Amino acid sequence: MQKQKLLYKGKAKSVYETEDNDLLILHFRDDTSALDGKRIEQLARKGVVNNRFNAFIMQKLADAGIETHFEKQLSEDEVLVKRLDMIPVECVVRNFAAGSLVRRLGLEEGQALTPPTYELFYKDDALGDPMVNESLSISLGWATEAQLTRMEELTHQVNEVLKALFEAGDLILVDFKLEFGVFHDRIVLGDEFSPDGCRIWDKTTKKKLDKDRFRQSLGDVIEAYEEVASRIGVPLS
Repeated sequence: MQKQKLLYKGKAKSVYETEDNDLLILHFRDDTSALDGKRIEQLARKGVVNNRFNAFIMQKLADAGIETHFEKQLSEDEVLVKRLDMIPVECVVRNFAAGSLVRRLGLEEGQALTPPTYELFYKDDALGDPMVNESLSISLGWATEAQLTRMEELTHQVNEVLKALFEAGDLILVDFKLEFGVFHDRIVLGDEFSPDGCRIWDKTTKKKLDKDRFRQSLGDVIEAYEEVASRIGVPLS
């Protein structure tokens, strides 16, 4: 499968068309961003680490019966995926309070959320990815009620699978975001799952092992990603 025209360049990935209209190639770059893309740096090995991390997670989800856009890993930093009609709404699950939820409600970071919370955010960097609800998403034509219901079901399924996976590595899956799209009338998990889009802490020390290390200038960002990968069994070589 060969890359053809560049279709889209995101903050950390580039998307290329292929000779098959149903398939795309994602290139994981070393770019790392924060503040809705206002701060961008390159971190060596990031593209390779996130590509392998994502491929591992997508396979685990597929094994659990969750359909994803992942087809196969093509190279160190490229993957073949289904071409989805993406829904511009992010699904966020929080098992513990962190990030914007702490700032919004004045909660203590690390407070357990039982049951986990589920929120929707409109994907728009210029607007700061504002929080929305199902009613707005339907009224504005972003998704149907049935699609939103299926997205929520799948997001909670993903949470159950991945909480157990990270727990086995003595890690806490604090929160994460997912994106979905439509493939031949089916709701399918898209984008990626890597430490860029979730929060992961050491179970004992609560050390942050995710993109917050970049956001908060804690250092050793890729080393933290590699530590998480090693603990859950991601093959990095």
